Amino acid sequence: MSNLVVVLNVVILCGVVVSAVLAVHFEKLLSSVIALSVTGLFAAAEFLLLHAPDVAISEAAVGAALTPLIFIVTLKRLKGGDDK
Repeated sequence: MSNLVVVLNVVILCGVVVSAVLAVHFEKLLSSVIALSVTGLFAAAEFLLLHAPDVAISEAAVGAALTPLIFIVTLKRLKGGDDK
């Protein structure tokens, strides 16, 4: 069971790194916001594995839902959202 947890931790942390690099790499702002949201989801999953469900719920609500929603609404109000 311990090896499975270690493997899940490594997979989730690799997901965090890859999605964060993609958020910086994408040229379209909407794609970057979506990648940032995925980073928040991976972070919430890691907090669940670390037995911190309260922090995981907060991260999922704020990092994966509320912040990207605010960014998307702002992008849509400014120049249509798909501009560089």
